[in-house]
Amino acid sequence: MTALLRYQAALLARSQRWLAPLLLYVAVLAVGVQSGQPVLGSLGFAAAALLPVTAWAVHLCVGQEPPAARAVTSAAAGPRRVHLAALLTATGCAAVLAGVTTAVVLLVSSPATDNGTQAVPRPAAALAGLLAALCCVLLGAAVGALSTRPVLRRRGWSVAAAVLGSLLALVTTGSPARYAVTALVTGSRTGTFDPPVPASLGAATLAVTVAFVVCRLAARRG
Repeated sequence: MTALLRYQAALLARSQRWLAPLLLYVAVLAVGVQSGQPVLGSLGFAAAALLPVTAWAVHLCVGQEPPAARAVTSAAAGPRRVHLAALLTATGCAAVLAGVTTAVVLLVSSPATDNGTQAVPRPAAALAGLLAALCCVLLGAAVGALSTRPVLRRRGWSVAAAVLGSLLALVTTGSPARYAVTALVTGSRTGTFDPPVPASLGAATLAVTVAFVVCRLAARRG
C-alpha cells in the first residue's frame, strides 16, 4: 500500500491539477477570514470550505491515471487497493491542508468572542478547529468517493453530484460537518464550546464505510 500511495501522490504532484482547488480555497479564505476576526468563527469558515475542496481532490486522484496505466496497476495490485490508495492520497493531502490552515487562522485571528467580551483559549480553539476541519475533510472524502467512478462515470453527473453532495453535507440537519461548524460559530457568539468529538467520530465512521463500499464496487466493475 505504501508504494501505491507514493505512486498516487507522485501522479498528483506532477499533474499540477491540485493547483486549482488549492487556489480556490486560498481565495475563499482571503475573502472570509480576515486578520483580527474572532478565532472560532474563522475556524468554522475555514473548516466548511475544506469539504468541497476535499471532494474535488478525490475526483482528481481517482481519475488521474490514464485507462491503460490504471489497468496495469489494477492487475498488479488489485483494483480495490488501487482505488483505496487514490482515496487515501486525496484525504491525506486535504488533512495536511486542514492542519496548515488551522495553524494560520489561529495566528491571524483574535482569541475572543464576536462581541469581544470573553477570551477564547487558543489551545481549546486549536483542538476544536482541527477536529472540525478533519470532520469536514472526512465528509468531503465521502462525498467525493460517492460522486465519482465507480459510482458515477459521466463527468457531468459526477460534478453535479459532488457540488450537491457538498452543499447537503454542510446544511443538512444531523450532518457531522454541520454540527462541527455550527458548534464553532455558536461558540464564537456565546463563548461556550466543546471540541466536536462526536461529529468527528461520526464523520470517520461514514468515511470508512463509504470507502469500503466503493472499493468493493471498484473491484467488481474494474
